[in-house]
Amino acid sequence: MAGQESLRRGTTIDPEEVERFDRIGAEWWNPDGPMRALHKFNPVRLSYLCDLLCRHFPVEGKPRDRRAPEPLRGLKVLDIGCGGGILSEPLARLGAQMTSIDPARGNIAVARDHAARAHLTIEYLCTSAEDLSAEGALFDVVLAMEVIEHVRDVPAFLQHAGAMVRPGGLLVAATLNRTLKSFAFAIVGAEYVLRWAPVGTHRWSQFVTPQELAKASRAAGLHIIDETGVVFDPLSDQWRLWRDMDINYIMAADRPE
Repeated sequence: MAGQESLRRGTTIDPEEVERFDRIGAEWWNPDGPMRALHKFNPVRLSYLCDLLCRHFPVEGKPRDRRAPEPLRGLKVLDIGCGGGILSEPLARLGAQMTSIDPARGNIAVARDHAARAHLTIEYLCTSAEDLSAEGALFDVVLAMEVIEHVRDVPAFLQHAGAMVRPGGLLVAATLNRTLKSFAFAIVGAEYVLRWAPVGTHRWSQFVTPQELAKASRAAGLHIIDETGVVFDPLSDQWRLWRDMDINYIMAADRPE
């Protein structure tokens, strides 16, 4: 694996973003630490993924039973920009065969250590999407969850990520829309007022509209099959799926067989 050597070449990786998240270290798994917003966001994206994958990958002609102990058993899933493994671990518990990558060595070290202590088998690699795709790797599902707004070149990143989706497989991306509402809530509100995330975690200019993400996905040979907004409900203190895509949203695309 080329690993962090990618940072020295002209790739989609933004070294400043990698360094920022690499500094989080063991705090990745602190639910009250700098990643507390992601911990709170995790249940809704995990539920969405489980429902989507159970529908899209039927067994013997029937949707998978998401209530089964391991409803995602047999699915090869790639988690790009896995950080400390906050999403990779619950997917592994649902039976997915996880390969999880991140260009930050510190993130991978934390993720490996936490998975080992949890007795979970996850292949953690310190590498980039472009390096892994160059090896010809293919997966049933490629995830780019809360990572697209941190890359240098979204269309190029989608080309590499999409190339790893096998025919009939899925790419699922969650990111932030570039609207005035997202600036007010995701940056001013979340970083400066509520302190859900460290100041500087996001740069509004790097947010991606659904139209831009859909165009880049289609250019990568993918077909959009689903999109939904994700909103925070202060009454329940939880995130939930909703039609409003002005701030957070999730988009799923498949590669036709």
